[in-house]
Amino acid sequence: MTEERHPDRDLAALRRRLADFAAARRWEPYHTPKNLAAALSVEASELLEIFQWLTPEESARVMEDPRQAHRVEDEIADVLAYLLQLCTALDVDPLSALDAKIGRNEERFPAPGT
Repeated sequence: MTEERHPDRDLAALRRRLADFAAARRWEPYHTPKNLAAALSVEASELLEIFQWLTPEESARVMEDPRQAHRVEDEIADVLAYLLQLCTALDVDPLSALDAKIGRNEERFPAPGT
């Protein structure tokens, strides 16, 4: 899968856009780490709900139905938005955190034959 780079699609720009969105609505007092983590959990559960009773084969084809595809994309966006807002609240660089975690997992779970 190839992604086309778009100038407004880099992580820093999206984080700024989310912060500006919340600031314009005066939501910052509610964007505490606890509240953002709870909201993230709720949105992840809403994503899970789409797949809850599907067979593995049905779940692999979920994006073939435009209505379901739209729901999946919206819930993924919500999960990512709250995750990025939580990272901002806690001053965590999500890409660095992921890179470090992959490194630890590579050590913890070496590939067969290495």
